[in-house]
Amino acid sequence: MNPSADDVAALEVLLGREPEGDFEVVVRTGAGEPSVIRNAPLLRDGTPMPTRYWLVDPHLTLAVARLESNGGVRAAEAAVDPDELVASHDAYAGERDEAVPPEHTGPRPSGGVGGTRTGVKCLHAHYAYFLAGGDDPVGRWVEERLTSE
Repeated sequence: MNPSADDVAALEVLLGREPEGDFEVVVRTGAGEPSVIRNAPLLRDGTPMPTRYWLVDPHLTLAVARLESNGGVRAAEAAVDPDELVASHDAYAGERDEAVPPEHTGPRPSGGVGGTRTGVKCLHAHYAYFLAGGDDPVGRWVEERLTSE
């Protein structure tokens, strides 16, 4: 994972701090700014990082936050096929777990999308995974809501 110096600087502005782990930009805005990053499964100090895909685009983050504040987490969980959601969590966890260095013996990240094992915890994490190419029914649900506004 080798982000450019500009990517690191942009992420520092978006986060308001220096990133604590390695990452790469996997989706960019039309202007070329980071929109979704893929995090390493461990922070630089070895702390597990369960959130593999992170939505960093401020406009999309705000739009998804509005969905969440209007009951979007419960609505999305009720709307999607539970088996598809389980498959999405499993695929996400599998990809993240494959990226853990084989020599790592400490704590490991757990859970699926956004670190949760079941259901929906965070629309942002599901949408980030979807935008990065993940087959995520909640991410699709979010996309449908955002494009119909």
